Amino acid sequence: MDLFDYMREQQKEKESPLASRLRPATLEEMVGQQHIIGKNKLLYRAIRADKLGSIILYGPPGTGKTTLARVIANTTSAEFVQINATSAGKKDMEEVVAKAKDSQGMYGKKTILFIDEIHRFNKGQQDYLLPFVEDGTLILIGATTENPYFEVNGALLSRSVIFELKQLSKEDIRTLILRAVGDQEKGMGAYHAVIDEDALDFLADMANGDARTALTAIELGILTTERSPDGKIYITLDVAEECIQKRVVKYDKSGDSHYDTISAFIKSMRGSDPDAAVYYLARMLYAGEDIRFIARRIMICAAEDVGNADPMALVVATSASQAVERIGMPEAQLILSQAVLYVACAPKSNAACLAVGDASAAVRSTMTDPVPMHLKDAHYKSAGKLGHGDGYQYAHDFPKHYVKQQYLPDGLLGRQFYHPTENGYEKKIQEHLRWLHSDSE
Repeated sequence: MDLFDYMREQQKEKESPLASRLRPATLEEMVGQQHIIGKNKLLYRAIRADKLGSIILYGPPGTGKTTLARVIANTTSAEFVQINATSAGKKDMEEVVAKAKDSQGMYGKKTILFIDEIHRFNKGQQDYLLPFVEDGTLILIGATTENPYFEVNGALLSRSVIFELKQLSKEDIRTLILRAVGDQEKGMGAYHAVIDEDALDFLADMANGDARTALTAIELGILTTERSPDGKIYITLDVAEECIQKRVVKYDKSGDSHYDTISAFIKSMRGSDPDAAVYYLARMLYAGEDIRFIARRIMICAAEDVGNADPMALVVATSASQAVERIGMPEAQLILSQAVLYVACAPKSNAACLAVGDASAAVRSTMTDPVPMHLKDAHYKSAGKLGHGDGYQYAHDFPKHYVKQQYLPDGLLGRQFYHPTENGYEKKIQEHLRWLHSDSE
């Protein structure tokens, strides 16, 4: 690095965002994640002893994945190389591997390769790294916001230890904000800012566990607020509210938060908790989820979990699906809310779901017997000569509009697939079937 490069790096460090400047350099400076970096924890011991193996750091944005990697870089005696999967190509990796081999061969020095957003690497790129991780040429640190079990090759996973970073607590965020306001060297201490308790609580709450969001907000507040006559900058609740216009919602439409939220949404409707169901609906709408996707899940829940205990549930859900496509947001939230609350409050039965499941299993596992002769279609020409329809009894010609006759194929005689429950309208269905069969048994 020449003098100009050095000056550029120094200037870049001074002008970088607060969240970047305030990154801790040691384990002791880190806030949160004590379940993996607390004293005597595995990762803490490995970093302290400089005996780190390949690891995958997995967690939401702003929880300290890159920060932890930087701490490792500051404490290890190994060469530390960082690349970002969004911009790195095979040539970059080849250069890293070549230098790692030189360091290992000439100086006996290991190389740690930190790959930010490793889930962005395709299968081929991940496969390229495998032999070098396996033979110890590289120690891999991968950081990802996506579930590594879905996004990272199984072979790489089997050679790495996965550490899940948790969303930071409100107290963790408070600690970081206070550090940012008071730190004279890396923070905003030179501005002599004072933050109200209400503003501190508000920012810590609204950041929703994302340290970067909180630090960006406090930096913006300090830089844009005029000094008071006493020379200090006061961050009040009003200033804090201006700095965060909208709460950060952890919701990636293709990631874990999406599937976790929709899972909680469906389970809340199934579990007859209208308050939880409408809360998760609001959460998805706030994050910009596709209203058509939400409507489809409501229809499925109405059929799978309510079924014939309240047949109107599917009618309401289907009507809601059609209505939201015609109306759109923001009014569509009213329609979805009505449908969600109806399905959540409806009596529940999965008997219809179990019936088709059992019937499907019977189709797969048994020989496909022919349709009974008397049920076959007798309307086409020559059907009568084949005996199709012979002996069929027309139900409406009998009392109760019902007559006992064989409907199932011979091989399935006596099988019952549908077992109505005692819930809601299904109790009436159960009583009606008993009434029908009472005179014929």
